Amino acid sequence: MIVALHGAEFFAYHGFYPEEQKLGNCFIVDIEVGFAPIGDINEDELKNTVNYEQLYDIACEEMKHTKKLIETVAQAIINEIKEQYDFAETIQVSIKKLTPLVGAKTKYSSITINYIK
Repeated sequence: MIVALHGAEFFAYHGFYPEEQKLGNCFIVDIEVGFAPIGDINEDELKNTVNYEQLYDIACEEMKHTKKLIETVAQAIINEIKEQYDFAETIQVSIKKLTPLVGAKTKYSSITINYIK
């Protein structure tokens, strides 16, 4: 089973260059968590699955901590998901940084980090 959150939007201050950390930027976060249900999914209870509202809260909290690299932010999100959902078998986090400072017209830069138990 996979629970996913796509297109979560944040304004944050991640970036290698000081001006990026001062001005901030828009980021888009996608998260996918793969797992075997820990209970009977027919019980219709959140305790048997991954709560995508909590995935959003995890991403929101980690986006508040300014980092030079979005790779570091994605890894922090994965680490917290692993902490809260020890039954997660796979986790994929992608972060898009809109209008990165690369000296050319660019729609976004992105990274994806995968965790496999």
